Amino acid sequence: MNVGLVAQKGNSRAAFLAATLRTRLRETGVDVTVDAATAETIDVAGTPLDAFDACDLIVSIGGDGTFLFAARGANGTPILGVNLGEVGFLNAVGPDEAVAAVLDAVADFRAGELDAREAPRLAASGDGWTSEPATNEVVIQGPYRGHGGGVGVEIRVDGSLYSGSHADGVLVATPTGSTAYNLSEKGPLITPDVDGLVVTEMCATGGMPPLVVGEGSEVSVTLTDADSAVVVSDGRLVRELSPPTEVRVSTADSPLRIAGPSSDFFEALGKLD
Repeated sequence: MNVGLVAQKGNSRAAFLAATLRTRLRETGVDVTVDAATAETIDVAGTPLDAFDACDLIVSIGGDGTFLFAARGANGTPILGVNLGEVGFLNAVGPDEAVAAVLDAVADFRAGELDAREAPRLAASGDGWTSEPATNEVVIQGPYRGHGGGVGVEIRVDGSLYSGSHADGVLVATPTGSTAYNLSEKGPLITPDVDGLVVTEMCATGGMPPLVVGEGSEVSVTLTDADSAVVVSDGRLVRELSPPTEVRVSTADSPLRIAGPSSDFFEALGKLD
């Protein structure tokens, strides 16, 4: 078995826990892969994140941002999230329980009983390109936020026109991502058991309210009235665009797989205050 470790960059507690987990896992005969940044901190050999899909389990140590980073290299490999005190919608295991939880997951894997919950991811596409999957959201927006930086948008759901407006942009989020950027744009919260996506216009003039659509829906956004626009996936720039153009967003083929215990959605919400 091979377990990958990804620790929050610049966090000494995360690095210490990564080193502890590496030692305990190796003592049980498990091969351990450590991402390059973490490896440099704890002075071991590192592996690029894009090779982590060869692991059988990935352990993310930090907050939700670290989990999203680990997910970029997972490609379907289950991820167990260890929360070091942040909101932790994706990280249900506390630091004091981390070693036991990871060793339990190893035992389950060896017994063929490792349980991993699936959560949808999103992919954006256009003429001749498709983005890597996003765990939280895809944002299609003008060159910058605020006065003079918006773009004309037409939003269609499965081909039917929903809204036409001038906006900073359009955000399409998964239930997982409803608590992130979507929430700051006054989009609705969606509990993890809902099979849906949320479409939120960002600072729109004459737009429509946020909309929850079926998980299998395709959301298309046609951009006009701007010299440029961008597509951003989980906070990372994916592509620069030249309007008029259309971007399509739908559920990606490969879902996120989450190992370990489930977090309490409503308890985690309380930490947002």
